[in-house]
Amino acid sequence: MQALEVRVGRAAARRLAAEGWHPELMAGLIGASGGPKWLILGHLDRALHRLMLQHRQQPLRAVGSSIGSWRHALLAQDDPVAAIDRFEDVYLRQTYSSARPDIAEVTAASRDMLLTALGEQGARAVAEHPWFQSYIVTARGRGLTGRTDGPGLALGLGLAAVGNTATRATLPRSFQRVVFARPGAGAIPSLLAGFQTEYVDLSEQNVASALLASGAIPYLFEGVCDVPGGPRGAYWDGGIIDYHFDLQALPQDGVWLYPHFGNRVTQGWFDKFLPWRAGRQPNPDQLILLCPSEAFLASLPKGKIPDRRDFGRMSEPERMRYWRHCVAESQRLAEEFEQLVLGDDPLRGTVLI
Repeated sequence: MQALEVRVGRAAARRLAAEGWHPELMAGLIGASGGPKWLILGHLDRALHRLMLQHRQQPLRAVGSSIGSWRHALLAQDDPVAAIDRFEDVYLRQTYSSARPDIAEVTAASRDMLLTALGEQGARAVAEHPWFQSYIVTARGRGLTGRTDGPGLALGLGLAAVGNTATRATLPRSFQRVVFARPGAGAIPSLLAGFQTEYVDLSEQNVASALLASGAIPYLFEGVCDVPGGPRGAYWDGGIIDYHFDLQALPQDGVWLYPHFGNRVTQGWFDKFLPWRAGRQPNPDQLILLCPSEAFLASLPKGKIPDRRDFGRMSEPERMRYWRHCVAESQRLAEEFEQLVLGDDPLRGTVLI
């Protein structure tokens, strides 16, 4: 059974055939929202660092929302493997006072996990990395969604969801995309188009707040108010706008790598609930998508990877055992990626899209 599915666009396939896998192959890296789903990619991220990133010298644009931005922050550390180890360990051990913890408890736990993963110098590493250019995507609330709690927020989210059902063009009334990026990294106007996108310089002082804002799911986490350096207001999960991103809008000037949870993508968080928009298979020419195969997913104990609903469906001991089993099994993704990168055929077993 092949555990890792590698889907390759035509332009990316031509580059791979001509050059093979090498540290400077990629122009960009994408990291999606997904909460606990990230656990299935931990070993793959370690392999990506060891086989490709640690030998790189040219700038790499790393665009992420929510847990995708957190994964990129780990890869930007002086010792990415140690950072991933810390985050994985504390993430697997998280516990709560009840099956339905309140917002303050979840927010505090998330903050502690992030700070544990970053360590004392982690924010500096993200802001000042010599070539790893982090783009932390957030959604700044506008109007009713500009508040952090209360019935007004619920009404604002409901109106945003209803408007989005008709067209995503209504979402900018409720959310502005604010991207915290390395100074001088430059805009990415195709991938991050619309939503009156504003870029704010990353600094050691705002990295943690920007990362927390990028993962602040309304009514699960507290919104982050007034991130230093950014426009005033309440900041929410970047996945509201860019859940898996609009991959058809990838820049045309290079190969983009996307380690993802599956072979289908959904552009925005509200689109998850719209069958005609959810779960599309991307096919950009410049994309390389790395994801678990359907056969691998079917082989897991519950036929799926970890997700946030596991908190309510399982006891904590059961959930921890299940998550740890999935993490152990995901080592196969990293092993197959290593075989592909170090093998004599850079396209062996890949799927042309």
